Amino acid sequence: MKRFIQGQDRTQSTLLPELLDEYIAEDNPVRVIDVFVDQLELSELGFKGVNPAQTGRPSYHPAAMLKLYIYGYLNRIQSSRRLEAEANRNVELMWLIARLKPDFITIARFRNENGPAIRKVCSQFVGLCRRLNLFADSMIAIDGSKFKAVNSSDNNYTQAKIKTRMQEVEKNIQQYLDDLEATDISSPKQSTPHQVRLTERIAMFQAQMKALETIEAEVQSSPDKQLSLTDPDARSMQHRGGGIVGYNVQAAVDTKHHLIVAHEVTTAGHDRTQLANIGKQAKDALQKETLTVVADKGYYKGEEVVACVENGITPIMPKCLTSGNKANGLFDKRHFVYDPKSNTYQCPAGDVLIERFRSLEKGKQLSTYWSSNCKQCALKPSCTTSDQRRVRRWENEAVLDQMQVNLENMPDAMKIRRCTIEHTFGTLKHWMGASHFLMKTKSHVSTEMSLHILAYNMKRVMKIMGSVALMKAMAT
Repeated sequence: MKRFIQGQDRTQSTLLPELLDEYIAEDNPVRVIDVFVDQLELSELGFKGVNPAQTGRPSYHPAAMLKLYIYGYLNRIQSSRRLEAEANRNVELMWLIARLKPDFITIARFRNENGPAIRKVCSQFVGLCRRLNLFADSMIAIDGSKFKAVNSSDNNYTQAKIKTRMQEVEKNIQQYLDDLEATDISSPKQSTPHQVRLTERIAMFQAQMKALETIEAEVQSSPDKQLSLTDPDARSMQHRGGGIVGYNVQAAVDTKHHLIVAHEVTTAGHDRTQLANIGKQAKDALQKETLTVVADKGYYKGEEVVACVENGITPIMPKCLTSGNKANGLFDKRHFVYDPKSNTYQCPAGDVLIERFRSLEKGKQLSTYWSSNCKQCALKPSCTTSDQRRVRRWENEAVLDQMQVNLENMPDAMKIRRCTIEHTFGTLKHWMGASHFLMKTKSHVSTEMSLHILAYNMKRVMKIMGSVALMKAMAT
């Protein structure tokens, strides 16, 4: 053992034991957690047990339990059982919660019972970042990502899945019946062990068929025709060419330091109805009069764009081209130029399309335009297969046109969005591990997501400012 750094003898005693505080460096992140939680008004945030009862067994103070959870998510320790183990052996946790040793049931109960308050703590840190001027002036990126729930694909049922499984069960039952009939022919006078096994298998599949019929009735009564047995709020969603049973997490991320400004856990399998909601949350969190949001075309929906503009939010995203004309080799709507002064369109051949009538379709006021010269037009084969090429315009189409102009004036908008939000979701999923969520139901999953985002933001700010500077800022 020569020429190596030698450790201390385990049996050597010391005259004066070292202070626990000496093991924790001045810039250790646990000191940031300690200062942050101590300056919170836990009773105003809604934490239970801040004012304990005079009788009964004394409880743990919510501040100690909150510090324990923030430390856990900051160090990728989400399980209550693992947190219990760490509290008994981790020197940093011993310092942070003053050597308290709550059991895993107490730890898990705190997270279950204080979900809304924990979510407010995440908002409190966002407010701190705003006061420290860590956010960009007026731009954020919005996106959604699918996160796995505590519900396997086998325990999620849709009408298509039930139909497929019923067909498989019927096929298995018929196969075993055929095998049993063949066995009865070869051994008509006695029951063999093989016949007994076949009979048991047939009974098992018949029970499965009855269970599937019961589940089918529950799926039919569900509003979205879907049922999850383990986590009732989890939903089957399309994800990168496949499927995932989980939640669609929406996030608004600051383009300056990639801090998460606002987030929400949803059960919608798409992003089309989320733009105005998450944009309004981000605007309120930043306390801005106006805000520019960058999103991908998965968020494109006319009503959402108009709702954003009405709330002082300027959306920038590419339009979704839903018409099949381009695929069929015909001119699409982009080839027709609208003149707002005359309220007319000009077609590729130079003819003018005038407004013919207005209609109401699915709550949207539409105007229809066409020209009387379509039948004689030389470009008609490249324009339409009907008698006239008709162009329809929504009453709020000018808002969408302005959004397209804004996108053209900001050619690097999609690059900014991708570099801002994709990195954030990738980091979160890497920290969360293979099983993203440990809790069930949307409310508890929202609590868990808030803890993940609080830990993410805290790490980012400590990286930007340094732990010591952040503690000084929180103390002032």
